[in-house]
Amino acid sequence: MRWLRRIGSDFKARQHIDAYALTIVVFGFAFLSIVSDALDDDLRWAVLLSGVGLLLYRITLPAEPAESPDGLLNDRSVYDSAPLSSLLAHARDVRVFAPSAVNLLSAQTCEIMRNTVLARERGRVRIVILDPLEKGAVQQTARQLDDSIEFPVQRLPAALESTMERLRLMSGWKTVGEFEYRLLSYSPGFSLVLLDPETPRGRVIVEIHGFHNPSTSSRMHLELTRGRDERWYTYWVEQFNHIWEAARSDVTPFSGETPQPASGDAVEARE
Repeated sequence: MRWLRRIGSDFKARQHIDAYALTIVVFGFAFLSIVSDALDDDLRWAVLLSGVGLLLYRITLPAEPAESPDGLLNDRSVYDSAPLSSLLAHARDVRVFAPSAVNLLSAQTCEIMRNTVLARERGRVRIVILDPLEKGAVQQTARQLDDSIEFPVQRLPAALESTMERLRLMSGWKTVGEFEYRLLSYSPGFSLVLLDPETPRGRVIVEIHGFHNPSTSSRMHLELTRGRDERWYTYWVEQFNHIWEAARSDVTPFSGETPQPASGDAVEARE
């Protein structure tokens, strides 16, 4: 029922706990008053007046402002004042999907991950990008992400090559936490960043690629939290889980060795 979902959301967000606790006490005393006369009158009055006092206190509180769309909808400019890398300071579980993730996986951000998430016990980073061997998918995604941008500053194939090298190097790091990456056979038209998604403080950032944009940074972002947006928060967490299961592992060594070229039949099949 809706009221049960609302109570559950309040508990997950740790909101109105005082009111719920006193409500349980008041109803408990009311029940005991019906079935037993053993309760002291002073105790009954104390509970009753406590309930009335809390009710009056909550009436005097200012109304909570409606959630501003600015808290939900943004573009990448929001991270100029609060860089995404700063959100990694206390994270233990980071999950990313992006066609190339070249902007997210800057040298600075990777270093921050190494010193924060990957430096913690049970810390885990999982990243999925587009499979560079899927030539048709790369060409199609490049049409959307490169050719439809009015002021492009990079190209997807080169960005993928750069990210692949970085991911292979990172997979060789010796860290307390766990680092994994996988490759997806096509781009579904969005990017995801999940920070501690299984915890009450979790955050999900969804970037919608769209059809035409002035620049990469102008794409729309949705920033979801469990307490405020539980239904769609859960939906996007599950989207990443499906992506992770569908993606394949990369078998190329990280040591810088040049991988053996695929057979002609394999290349022809992928193209």
